[in-house]
This record gives sequence, structure tokens and C-alpha cells, in this order.
Amino acid sequence: MYFVDTIDVPGLGNRGYLAGGAHSAVVVDPPRDIDRVITAAARLGVRITHVVETHIHNDYVTGGLELARLTGAAYLVPAAARVAYDRVPVADGDRTRIEDDLVLRALATPGHTPHHTSYVLEEAGRAVAVFTGGSLLIGTVGRPDLVEPGLTGGLARAQYDSAHRLADELPDETRVLPTHGFGSFCSAGHADAGAATTIGHERQVNDALVKDVDTFVAELLAGLDDVPAYYAHMGPANARGPAPVDLTPPRRADAEEIAARLAAGEWVVDLRHRVAFAEGHVAGAVNFEADGQPATYLAWLLPWGKPVTLLAETPAQLADAQRELVRVGIDRPAAAATGSPADWVRPGERPRSFPRATFTDLAAQDDVVTLDVRRDSERHAGHIKGAVHIPLHELRGQLSEIPDGTVWVHCAGGMRAAIAASLLDAAGRDVVAVDDSFDSARAAGLPMARVTPAEARERAGAGAVLVDVREAQEWAEGHAPGAVLAPLSALSAGEPLPESARSRPVIAICRSGKRSREAATLLSARGAEVVDVVGGMRAWAEAGFAVVTESGLPAVTESGASGEE
Repeated sequence: MYFVDTIDVPGLGNRGYLAGGAHSAVVVDPPRDIDRVITAAARLGVRITHVVETHIHNDYVTGGLELARLTGAAYLVPAAARVAYDRVPVADGDRTRIEDDLVLRALATPGHTPHHTSYVLEEAGRAVAVFTGGSLLIGTVGRPDLVEPGLTGGLARAQYDSAHRLADELPDETRVLPTHGFGSFCSAGHADAGAATTIGHERQVNDALVKDVDTFVAELLAGLDDVPAYYAHMGPANARGPAPVDLTPPRRADAEEIAARLAAGEWVVDLRHRVAFAEGHVAGAVNFEADGQPATYLAWLLPWGKPVTLLAETPAQLADAQRELVRVGIDRPAAAATGSPADWVRPGERPRSFPRATFTDLAAQDDVVTLDVRRDSERHAGHIKGAVHIPLHELRGQLSEIPDGTVWVHCAGGMRAAIAASLLDAAGRDVVAVDDSFDSARAAGLPMARVTPAEARERAGAGAVLVDVREAQEWAEGHAPGAVLAPLSALSAGEPLPESARSRPVIAICRSGKRSREAATLLSARGAEVVDVVGGMRAWAEAGFAVVTESGLPAVTESGASGEE
């Protein structure tokens, strides 16, 4: 009877796997800290005979090469991957015997990378599981844009074909075991971190398997998010062959050394919770709390190769962070210290602090600078009107662009706002960290730049005008009752709003929300009071609100309904 043991790496949103039978096992996409894998194999009483990679990873440093060296296992890597070390090259259809009735079959599944390979685990000739790496994920697929911009379109179509190959060749009951998709930025969409799935289930719900190729590719490419900067270093490191890790405790630093490293322009990273950091910290230190995703965000923001000194409450917190960081190539902290700010500041100096607040507190302020550090994709779903937007990963290089005054910084839940607040504080700015869920912003009464269809209809009933910025043909096929037409193309050419929309609050709407965002930006620059509708006419119709044609008759929506309430 086969087994599969999952090696979770939640800080990076990944999973590796140890799978095998009574005596032998294979490891798929191991993390760099391979002691966890060796411990798991010892607990199960199996010998690691094979280590396999589904692809050359872009988001973390692999432990595969070192694990194979230490255990004497065969190291299987896709044949088309260009690497600088000896390995067993794997091609489509290759079969590797793990035990008498347990075989691993290679299945070429390009898309996430050109050489990507999935591995089907067969027991007595029956496909019981498939290790899909960055190919077929839970409800989505791995993103196709991490190799080379010129290859992205072709790889997106290859992802579609690979997903269909898996679905066509494997039985419905085959377990799907991906490496990415549990919070990883390698995923092209969201996947439930606790979910389990099969080929049969994915056949019913996965975008790559329920949509036609053109729709799938268009939506996949449109939904691609920012790429962490450190990804540029992961692929080359994995192709060269990563060095063994050293997880021994770093050299201890006293207050004088901490101050000297800060003065030299090095990074001093405080791993404590954001509440403790705000209450007191070493001036100039930055906060990447250990309970968040310190590896992802620190590696994303840190100038690559700059020395890092870690400050932690306990040795255990320090050790956990050190383990997280080696997974993304930050191998050895320059120094470290444990304790509290009282231990880390020099005699006669006092820790710095800054206030924390909620969105309700922000709503009570007048004429303050509001800074939104969420990613573009998050902001597009709704944001506070007038807020300055600089995604967290771009903040370090754009501090000078933030207006003067106290900065109230927010994200979606508080963790990234704390990182941003620490960067601003280190730069000498007065800052307030909004430690609150963004869902509370609207309820707090803060003016939103984007509104839901229900809010749009309510505002239209209270005197605002709904301005449809689609083209005339789209308008004629179906629009909201009472809306006026002002195509974005005409507005961009300098034409004014229709007479009925002048000197009135404007609600811009389009098909899906993209053109209305552009129109809102343009009209705001002209001095109009404007918001736009999240999701556009699609969301309007899905909400059950009326849609009429140019003749005034009810329109038939994409779902086949008339759009009447």
C-alpha cells in the first residue's frame, strides 16, 4: 500500500511530498531545509531512493541536490532543464520503479516553465496520484510569466493543453498533489490551503478545464499579479546547484554593533509582532513579523545581498525565521540578538514608537495622507478615494513621492501596513499604522473610489448620474435604466460629458470594470466628483438589476436572464 506524506512550507505557500511503499520512497520538490524530509522518512521507516523536481523553481531554493547527495538517491530533473550538475535527465513517458508495485511515470506538462514535468504515481498499474508541481493546481494553474516575457503567451496556452492532457489521461479518482497554490505567488489564482482534490473534481471546477482556450488564456493573462523581485535569483541558484544550508545560530550582536550596522546602511529586521514593534523598537529597524510571511516580503524588499541582522524575542523565533530565510537564499544573517528593545539600544537612548489605529480612527481625521500599500489587483477591487497608492514592494524606492504630513498607512489586514510603517518610521516620517481589515473601511464611512452595483443604484437614486463609458454598440445591446452614454474613446479625445451629467456626481460603469477605472481617473482630473462600479455591467446583471436595450425593452443578459429584479 502506497503512502504520501506532505511537507508543508506555509510561509512560501508551497508543498513538497514524500511518497512510497513499505521500504522505499521518492521525494518530490523538497524544500531547502531537508532535515524535515529526512526526519519524516525516518519516522516512516523508509529509505529515500529517488528525489525528483517537477521544474527549476522560480520561488524558492530547492533542497533536492543536497538531499540526493546525502541519501545517495537518484536525482531526477527534467531533461530539457539546463543545469550545471549531474542528474538523471527525465523525458516524457520515462518510468522509474520505487518498489515492486510502485512506479513513477513522467508526463510532460509545459506551461509553468517550458520543461515542466508532472509525475504519475502508479500502484499495480493504477494511477493513484499525480504530482503536478506548477501545472494543474487546485482550481487554477501555475502562472506562465516567470521565465521570459516573450514566452508568456505561448506558455499560457501550453498550461491549458497540459491541464487537458492530465484530465484526459488520468482517471477521475487520481489525487492531484501540486507544489504551488497554497498562497504561493507562483499560482495564477487562489487555492484553498487545506483543500484536497482529484482529477475528477478539477475536471468540474478548474478554469483550465471548464473554459475554452481563448477565454482561459485571456483571463489568465489579465489576472497575473506582481512578481516578487527575489524570484529573479531563484531560478539561477537552482540551475547552478544550491549549496548546503547552515542553520546554526548567528553570531550575537550587542547594542553597539546593532547601531553600527544601521549607521552603515545595513538592514536590521525586528521579527516581533507588529503590536510590540509599534510600542517600541530600535530606531531604523524594520518590522517583518515572524508570524506572517517574513521570507517572502523581506526577500522581496531587501536589496539583494545586503547584510541582515535579525532581532527576535526568543531563540526559537530567531531559529524559525532563519529557517524561513534560507528557503529563499538569504543564507546567513550577519548577526542576531534576542530579547527586547531595552536590550538592543545603547545606554542613554530610548526605543522609538508610533501609533496604531483603525479605519474608524482614520475616518475621523481631516487632511491627512492616506497610503494604500496593497497590490494593484487588490486596489482594483476597491480603494479609499484620494489615497496615495504605492504597493509595498515598490515603497522603498518611492518614499520621496509621499506627500508631507503624517502618513496613515493601510493594507488589507495590518501586516503589510506594519512593514510599510516601519520603513516610513526608519526614514524619519511621522506614521500611523492602520491595523484593521480593509472590509471595515467602507463601514467606517470612508469615501470609496469604487462602489458595488447596489451602492451605484442607491447613489443614482439620490441624484448621481450613471455614466456608461462603453461604445455605442455595447450600450445598445443592454445598459442600466437611466444611464447616459459617454464612451471612453470620446472622453479620451477631449469630448465633455453629456449635459445631463455635468455638475452632478458621476458613477462610471463599463462591461467589467477596467474602462470605468480609466474613465474615473480621467474625469477626476477634470474636476468631476466620480466613482466607478466594481465588476461593471457584468456585476450589475449578476446582482439581478434591470438591464434595458436602446429601445427601452429588457435585455437578455449573458446568463440568459432578462436582468429584471
